[in-house]
Amino acid sequence: MTPFTFNTTPSIRMGDGLLDNLGDMARATCGDSVLLVTDPGMMATGIIDRALASLEAAGVTVTVFADVKADPPEAVILDAVAAAKGKDGVIGLGGGSSIDVAKLAALLACSGETLADCYGVGMAKGPRLPLIAVPTTSGTGSEVTPISIVTTGALEKMGVVSPLIIPDVALLDPELTRDLPAHVTAATGIDAMVHAIESYASASPNNNPVSRALAVEALRLMGGALERAVKEPHDMAARGDMLLGSLLAGQAFANSPVAAVHALAYPIGGHFKVPHGLSNALVLPHVLRFNAVKAPTPYAELAGIAFPDLAGLQGQEAASAFADALQDLATRCGLQKGLREVGIGQDDLPKLARDAMNQTRLLVNNPRAVAEADALQIYEAAW
Repeated sequence: MTPFTFNTTPSIRMGDGLLDNLGDMARATCGDSVLLVTDPGMMATGIIDRALASLEAAGVTVTVFADVKADPPEAVILDAVAAAKGKDGVIGLGGGSSIDVAKLAALLACSGETLADCYGVGMAKGPRLPLIAVPTTSGTGSEVTPISIVTTGALEKMGVVSPLIIPDVALLDPELTRDLPAHVTAATGIDAMVHAIESYASASPNNNPVSRALAVEALRLMGGALERAVKEPHDMAARGDMLLGSLLAGQAFANSPVAAVHALAYPIGGHFKVPHGLSNALVLPHVLRFNAVKAPTPYAELAGIAFPDLAGLQGQEAASAFADALQDLATRCGLQKGLREVGIGQDDLPKLARDAMNQTRLLVNNPRAVAEADALQIYEAAW
Protein backbone atom coordinates (compact mmCIF):
# COMPACT_ATOMS: atom_id res chain seq x y z
CA MET A 1 0.00 0.00 0.00
CA THR A 2 1.20 3.50 -0.79
CA PRO A 3 1.94 5.38 2.47
CA PHE A 4 -0.50 8.16 3.35
CA THR A 5 -1.42 10.54 6.17
CA PHE A 6 -4.96 11.16 7.39
CA ASN A 7 -5.79 13.85 9.97
CA THR A 8 -9.20 14.93 11.17
CA THR A 9 -11.14 16.48 14.06
CA PRO A 10 -10.71 14.23 17.12
CA SER A 11 -14.29 14.53 18.41
CA ILE A 12 -17.42 14.74 16.25
CA ARG A 13 -20.79 15.13 17.96
CA MET A 14 -24.00 15.07 15.89
CA GLY A 15 -27.66 15.19 16.80
CA ASP A 16 -30.83 17.26 16.58
CA GLY A 17 -30.87 19.91 19.28
CA LEU A 18 -27.24 19.29 20.26
CA LEU A 19 -26.49 23.02 20.31
CA ASP A 20 -28.07 23.07 23.76
CA ASN A 21 -25.09 21.00 24.99
CA LEU A 22 -22.54 23.52 23.71
CA GLY A 23 -21.89 24.92 27.19
CA ASP A 24 -20.88 21.58 28.69
CA MET A 25 -18.69 20.82 25.65
CA ALA A 26 -17.04 24.22 25.86
CA ARG A 27 -16.29 23.89 29.56
CA ALA A 28 -14.75 20.45 29.01
CA THR A 29 -12.79 21.45 25.90
CA CYS A 30 -11.93 25.11 26.43
CA GLY A 31 -12.29 26.13 30.05
CA ASP A 32 -13.88 29.10 31.79
CA SER A 33 -13.87 31.74 29.06
CA VAL A 34 -14.38 31.63 25.30
CA LEU A 35 -14.54 33.87 22.26
CA LEU A 36 -17.60 33.08 20.13
CA VAL A 37 -16.88 33.97 16.49
CA THR A 38 -19.86 34.53 14.19
CA ASP A 39 -21.32 37.00 11.67
CA PRO A 40 -24.02 39.71 11.72
CA GLY A 41 -26.52 37.49 9.91
CA MET A 42 -26.26 34.82 12.59
CA MET A 43 -26.79 37.46 15.27
CA ALA A 44 -30.23 38.08 13.82
CA THR A 45 -31.27 34.48 14.42
CA GLY A 46 -32.24 32.69 17.61
CA ILE A 47 -29.28 30.36 17.20
CA ILE A 48 -26.83 32.69 18.92
CA ASP A 49 -29.24 33.23 21.83
CA ARG A 50 -29.45 29.44 22.31
CA ALA A 51 -25.68 29.13 22.19
CA LEU A 52 -25.18 31.92 24.72
CA ALA A 53 -27.82 30.48 27.05
CA SER A 54 -26.09 27.09 27.01
CA LEU A 55 -22.66 28.60 27.63
CA GLU A 56 -23.88 30.82 30.45
CA ALA A 57 -25.75 27.91 32.09
CA ALA A 58 -22.47 25.98 32.13
CA GLY A 59 -20.69 28.90 33.79
CA VAL A 60 -18.61 29.79 30.73
CA THR A 61 -17.86 33.48 30.24
CA VAL A 62 -18.47 34.51 26.63
CA THR A 63 -17.19 37.35 24.46
CA VAL A 64 -18.95 37.58 21.08
CA PHE A 65 -17.05 38.61 17.95
CA ALA A 66 -19.71 39.11 15.26
CA ASP A 67 -17.79 41.03 12.56
CA VAL A 68 -17.06 38.14 10.21
CA LYS A 69 -17.62 38.85 6.51
CA ALA A 70 -17.84 36.44 3.62
CA ASP A 71 -14.36 35.82 2.22
CA PRO A 72 -12.89 37.39 5.37
CA PRO A 73 -10.15 39.99 4.85
CA GLU A 74 -6.98 40.14 6.92
CA ALA A 75 -8.32 43.02 9.02
CA VAL A 76 -11.20 40.86 10.30
CA ILE A 77 -8.78 38.07 11.20
CA LEU A 78 -6.57 40.45 13.15
CA ASP A 79 -9.55 41.95 15.03
CA ALA A 80 -10.67 38.44 16.00
CA VAL A 81 -7.15 37.57 17.16
CA ALA A 82 -7.13 40.62 19.41
CA ALA A 83 -10.50 39.61 20.86
CA ALA A 84 -9.30 36.03 21.51
CA LYS A 85 -6.27 37.03 23.56
CA GLY A 86 -6.67 36.09 27.20
CA LYS A 87 -9.48 33.61 26.48
CA ASP A 88 -9.29 29.90 27.28
CA GLY A 89 -10.71 28.82 23.93
CA VAL A 90 -12.54 29.78 20.74
CA ILE A 91 -15.85 28.69 19.22
CA GLY A 92 -16.66 29.26 15.55
CA LEU A 93 -20.41 29.23 14.93
CA GLY A 94 -21.76 29.88 11.43
CA GLY A 95 -20.72 29.22 7.87
CA GLY A 96 -17.25 28.43 6.62
CA SER A 97 -16.03 32.01 6.95
CA SER A 98 -16.84 32.17 10.67
CA ILE A 99 -15.13 28.85 11.31
CA ASP A 100 -12.10 29.89 9.24
CA VAL A 101 -11.76 33.09 11.28
CA ALA A 102 -12.15 31.15 14.53
CA LYS A 103 -9.36 28.77 13.52
CA LEU A 104 -6.92 31.59 12.90
CA ALA A 105 -7.97 33.49 16.02
CA ALA A 106 -7.30 30.37 18.11
CA LEU A 107 -3.89 29.96 16.48
CA LEU A 108 -2.56 33.49 16.42
CA ALA A 109 -3.88 34.57 19.84
CA CYS A 110 -1.86 31.77 21.41
CA SER A 111 1.21 31.25 19.25
CA GLY A 112 2.35 34.83 18.82
CA GLU A 113 2.93 34.24 15.11
CA THR A 114 1.89 36.80 12.52
CA LEU A 115 -0.71 35.94 9.90
CA ALA A 116 1.92 36.43 7.19
CA ASP A 117 4.13 33.84 8.92
CA CYS A 118 1.41 31.22 8.55
CA TYR A 119 0.42 31.52 4.89
CA GLY A 120 1.16 28.41 2.89
CA VAL A 121 1.30 24.70 3.66
CA GLY A 122 2.70 23.65 7.03
CA MET A 123 4.04 27.08 7.95
CA ALA A 124 2.11 27.55 11.21
CA LYS A 125 4.07 26.56 14.31
CA GLY A 126 1.47 26.81 17.08
CA PRO A 127 0.39 26.19 19.72
CA ARG A 128 -3.23 27.29 19.55
CA LEU A 129 -6.17 27.70 21.91
CA PRO A 130 -8.76 24.91 22.19
CA LEU A 131 -11.26 25.17 19.34
CA ILE A 132 -14.86 24.10 18.74
CA ALA A 133 -16.59 24.41 15.34
CA VAL A 134 -20.37 24.57 14.95
CA PRO A 135 -21.36 24.69 11.24
CA THR A 136 -24.70 26.18 10.23
CA THR A 137 -24.40 25.35 6.52
CA SER A 138 -23.85 22.05 4.75
CA GLY A 139 -21.03 23.02 2.45
CA THR A 140 -17.51 23.95 3.44
CA GLY A 141 -16.63 21.12 5.82
CA SER A 142 -14.40 23.64 7.60
CA GLU A 143 -15.19 21.96 10.92
CA VAL A 144 -12.87 19.08 9.94
CA THR A 145 -10.33 20.70 7.61
CA PRO A 146 -6.82 22.11 8.18
CA ILE A 147 -7.48 25.12 5.94
CA SER A 148 -8.47 28.76 6.43
CA ILE A 149 -8.84 31.05 3.43
CA VAL A 150 -8.10 34.77 3.78
CA THR A 151 -8.70 37.64 1.35
CA THR A 152 -5.38 39.47 1.20
CA GLY A 153 -6.22 42.33 -1.18
CA ALA A 154 -8.98 43.44 -3.47
CA LEU A 155 -9.07 40.08 -5.24
CA GLU A 156 -6.32 37.81 -3.98
CA LYS A 157 -6.84 34.95 -1.55
CA MET A 158 -4.25 33.06 0.45
CA GLY A 159 -4.55 30.00 2.63
CA VAL A 160 -3.21 28.83 5.95
CA VAL A 161 -2.94 25.06 5.66
CA SER A 162 -1.86 23.18 8.78
CA PRO A 163 -3.16 20.30 10.89
CA LEU A 164 -2.72 22.66 13.83
CA ILE A 165 -5.96 24.44 12.93
CA ILE A 166 -8.15 21.36 12.71
CA PRO A 167 -10.76 21.93 15.45
CA ASP A 168 -10.84 19.79 18.58
CA VAL A 169 -14.61 19.31 18.43
CA ALA A 170 -17.15 19.52 15.61
CA LEU A 171 -20.73 19.97 16.83
CA LEU A 172 -23.28 19.12 14.12
CA ASP A 173 -26.91 20.02 14.80
CA PRO A 174 -29.12 19.64 11.69
CA GLU A 175 -31.70 21.98 13.25
CA LEU A 176 -29.26 24.86 12.70
CA THR A 177 -29.56 24.41 8.91
CA ARG A 178 -33.35 24.16 8.75
CA ASP A 179 -34.02 27.81 7.90
CA LEU A 180 -31.25 28.28 5.34
CA PRO A 181 -32.57 29.95 2.16
CA ALA A 182 -32.99 27.61 -0.80
CA HIS A 183 -30.23 29.24 -2.85
CA VAL A 184 -27.74 28.92 0.02
CA THR A 185 -28.72 25.29 0.59
CA ALA A 186 -28.24 24.59 -3.12
CA ALA A 187 -24.92 26.37 -3.58
CA THR A 188 -23.30 25.08 -0.39
CA GLY A 189 -24.61 21.59 -1.14
CA ILE A 190 -23.02 21.53 -4.59
CA ASP A 191 -19.81 22.83 -3.00
CA ALA A 192 -19.79 19.85 -0.64
CA MET A 193 -20.42 17.44 -3.51
CA VAL A 194 -17.49 18.99 -5.38
CA HIS A 195 -15.28 18.36 -2.34
CA ALA A 196 -16.16 14.68 -2.46
CA ILE A 197 -15.77 14.36 -6.24
CA GLU A 198 -12.44 16.17 -6.45
CA SER A 199 -11.06 14.35 -3.43
CA TYR A 200 -11.95 10.96 -4.91
CA ALA A 201 -10.37 11.81 -8.26
CA SER A 202 -7.42 13.81 -6.89
CA ALA A 203 -3.97 13.26 -8.37
CA SER A 204 -2.45 14.16 -5.01
CA PRO A 205 0.15 11.65 -3.81
CA ASN A 206 -1.85 11.54 -0.57
CA ASN A 207 -5.05 10.37 -2.28
CA ASN A 208 -5.89 7.53 0.08
CA PRO A 209 -8.46 4.79 0.70
CA VAL A 210 -9.91 6.54 3.77
CA SER A 211 -10.66 9.72 1.81
CA ARG A 212 -12.12 7.73 -1.08
CA ALA A 213 -14.42 5.76 1.22
CA LEU A 214 -15.60 8.96 2.90
CA ALA A 215 -16.16 10.63 -0.48
CA VAL A 216 -18.29 7.70 -1.66
CA GLU A 217 -20.53 7.84 1.41
CA ALA A 218 -20.73 11.64 1.21
CA LEU A 219 -21.96 11.48 -2.38
CA ARG A 220 -24.41 8.70 -1.59
CA LEU A 221 -25.96 10.85 1.13
CA MET A 222 -25.95 14.17 -0.69
CA GLY A 223 -26.99 12.86 -4.11
CA GLY A 224 -30.24 11.73 -2.56
CA ALA A 225 -30.77 14.63 -0.17
CA LEU A 226 -29.82 17.92 -1.82
CA GLU A 227 -32.90 18.52 -3.93
CA ARG A 228 -35.14 17.48 -1.03
CA ALA A 229 -33.36 19.89 1.33
CA VAL A 230 -33.81 22.72 -1.19
CA LYS A 231 -37.47 22.07 -1.97
CA GLU A 232 -38.61 20.77 1.44
CA PRO A 233 -36.47 22.79 3.85
CA HIS A 234 -37.99 21.25 6.98
CA ASP A 235 -37.24 17.68 5.85
CA MET A 236 -34.87 17.02 8.73
CA ALA A 237 -33.73 13.68 7.36
CA ALA A 238 -32.50 15.47 4.23
CA ARG A 239 -30.93 18.24 6.32
CA GLY A 240 -29.14 15.66 8.43
CA ASP A 241 -27.86 13.79 5.39
CA MET A 242 -26.54 17.03 3.90
CA LEU A 243 -24.79 18.09 7.11
CA LEU A 244 -23.19 14.67 7.59
CA GLY A 245 -22.33 14.43 3.89
CA SER A 246 -20.64 17.82 4.04
CA LEU A 247 -18.55 16.74 7.02
CA LEU A 248 -17.52 13.46 5.35
CA ALA A 249 -16.58 15.32 2.17
CA GLY A 250 -14.59 17.77 4.29
CA GLN A 251 -12.68 14.91 5.89
CA ALA A 252 -12.02 13.47 2.44
CA PHE A 253 -10.64 16.60 0.77
CA ALA A 254 -8.74 17.70 3.88
CA ASN A 255 -6.47 14.74 3.17
CA SER A 256 -6.84 14.22 -0.59
CA PRO A 257 -7.10 17.79 -1.85
CA VAL A 258 -9.32 19.42 -4.45
CA ALA A 259 -8.27 20.45 -7.92
CA ALA A 260 -9.34 22.31 -11.07
CA VAL A 261 -13.00 22.91 -10.20
CA HIS A 262 -11.90 24.98 -7.23
CA ALA A 263 -8.99 26.52 -9.14
CA LEU A 264 -11.37 27.85 -11.80
CA ALA A 265 -14.03 28.83 -9.27
CA TYR A 266 -11.79 31.10 -7.19
CA PRO A 267 -11.26 33.78 -9.90
CA ILE A 268 -15.04 33.91 -10.47
CA GLY A 269 -15.62 34.69 -6.82
CA GLY A 270 -12.66 37.03 -6.60
CA HIS A 271 -13.54 39.23 -9.57
CA PHE A 272 -17.33 39.05 -9.56
CA LYS A 273 -18.25 38.32 -5.91
CA VAL A 274 -20.12 35.18 -6.92
CA PRO A 275 -20.62 32.92 -3.87
CA HIS A 276 -18.07 30.13 -3.74
CA GLY A 277 -20.55 27.27 -4.00
CA LEU A 278 -22.24 28.80 -7.02
CA SER A 279 -18.85 29.45 -8.65
CA ASN A 280 -18.09 25.75 -8.26
CA ALA A 281 -21.46 24.73 -9.66
CA LEU A 282 -20.99 26.87 -12.77
CA VAL A 283 -17.72 25.22 -13.81
CA LEU A 284 -18.18 21.72 -12.33
CA PRO A 285 -19.70 19.82 -15.27
CA HIS A 286 -17.34 21.42 -17.75
CA VAL A 287 -14.22 20.56 -15.73
CA LEU A 288 -15.45 16.97 -15.35
CA ARG A 289 -15.99 16.65 -19.11
CA PHE A 290 -12.49 18.01 -19.71
CA ASN A 291 -10.94 15.61 -17.19
CA ALA A 292 -12.93 12.61 -18.36
CA VAL A 293 -11.23 12.67 -21.76
CA LYS A 294 -8.05 11.39 -20.07
CA ALA A 295 -9.31 10.11 -16.70
CA PRO A 296 -12.93 8.87 -16.86
CA THR A 297 -12.62 6.09 -14.29
CA PRO A 298 -13.19 7.97 -11.00
CA TYR A 299 -16.24 9.76 -12.39
CA ALA A 300 -17.63 6.53 -13.84
CA GLU A 301 -17.23 4.90 -10.43
CA LEU A 302 -19.03 7.76 -8.66
CA ALA A 303 -21.90 8.16 -11.13
CA GLY A 304 -24.09 5.35 -9.85
CA ILE A 305 -23.33 6.18 -6.22
CA ALA A 306 -24.59 9.75 -6.40
CA PHE A 307 -27.31 8.96 -8.95
CA PRO A 308 -28.55 5.34 -8.75
CA ASP A 309 -30.23 5.63 -12.17
CA LEU A 310 -26.73 5.74 -13.69
CA ALA A 311 -25.55 2.53 -12.02
CA GLY A 312 -25.61 0.47 -15.21
CA LEU A 313 -23.29 2.76 -17.17
CA GLN A 314 -19.53 2.38 -17.52
CA GLY A 315 -16.46 4.24 -18.78
CA GLN A 316 -16.81 7.43 -20.78
CA GLU A 317 -20.59 6.99 -21.01
CA ALA A 318 -20.90 6.91 -17.22
CA ALA A 319 -18.52 9.85 -16.74
CA SER A 320 -20.42 11.95 -19.28
CA ALA A 321 -23.78 11.06 -17.72
CA PHE A 322 -22.39 11.98 -14.28
CA ALA A 323 -21.44 15.47 -15.48
CA ASP A 324 -24.87 15.89 -17.09
CA ALA A 325 -26.66 14.71 -13.94
CA LEU A 326 -24.74 17.15 -11.74
CA GLN A 327 -25.58 20.01 -14.09
CA ASP A 328 -29.25 18.99 -14.09
CA LEU A 329 -29.29 18.76 -10.29
CA ALA A 330 -27.89 22.27 -9.92
CA THR A 331 -30.50 23.60 -12.34
CA ARG A 332 -33.37 21.83 -10.56
CA CYS A 333 -32.13 23.36 -7.32
CA GLY A 334 -32.48 26.83 -8.84
CA LEU A 335 -28.85 27.72 -9.50
CA GLN A 336 -27.84 29.75 -12.52
CA LYS A 337 -26.76 27.75 -15.57
CA GLY A 338 -23.99 29.87 -17.06
CA LEU A 339 -21.40 32.51 -16.29
CA ARG A 340 -23.32 35.09 -18.32
CA GLU A 341 -26.20 34.79 -15.83
CA VAL A 342 -24.01 36.07 -12.98
CA GLY A 343 -22.80 39.16 -14.83
CA ILE A 344 -19.65 37.81 -16.46
CA GLY A 345 -19.01 38.99 -20.02
CA GLN A 346 -17.38 36.88 -22.70
CA ASP A 347 -14.49 39.34 -22.83
CA ASP A 348 -13.85 38.64 -19.13
CA LEU A 349 -13.02 34.99 -19.77
CA PRO A 350 -9.33 35.42 -20.73
CA LYS A 351 -8.71 37.29 -17.47
CA LEU A 352 -10.33 34.46 -15.51
CA ALA A 353 -8.20 31.90 -17.34
CA ARG A 354 -5.01 33.82 -16.56
CA ASP A 355 -5.89 34.10 -12.90
CA ALA A 356 -6.81 30.43 -12.64
CA MET A 357 -3.23 29.56 -13.54
CA ASN A 358 -2.14 31.12 -10.22
CA GLN A 359 -3.93 28.34 -8.33
CA THR A 360 -0.97 26.01 -8.64
CA ARG A 361 -1.54 24.26 -5.29
CA LEU A 362 -4.91 23.09 -6.64
CA LEU A 363 -4.11 22.49 -10.30
CA VAL A 364 -1.33 20.07 -9.39
CA ASN A 365 -4.02 17.75 -7.97
CA ASN A 366 -6.08 17.64 -11.16
CA PRO A 367 -6.18 14.27 -12.94
CA ARG A 368 -5.52 16.04 -16.26
CA ALA A 369 -3.04 18.87 -16.75
CA VAL A 370 -4.73 22.26 -17.27
CA ALA A 371 -3.01 24.92 -19.39
CA GLU A 372 -4.29 28.48 -19.73
CA ALA A 373 -5.83 27.64 -23.11
CA ASP A 374 -7.65 24.71 -21.48
CA ALA A 375 -8.98 26.93 -18.72
CA LEU A 376 -10.25 29.41 -21.30
CA GLN A 377 -11.99 26.61 -23.19
CA ILE A 378 -13.68 25.45 -19.97
CA TYR A 379 -14.83 28.97 -19.13
CA GLU A 380 -16.19 29.37 -22.67
CA ALA A 381 -18.16 26.15 -22.29
CA ALA A 382 -19.51 27.44 -18.95
CA TRP A 383 -20.42 30.87 -20.33
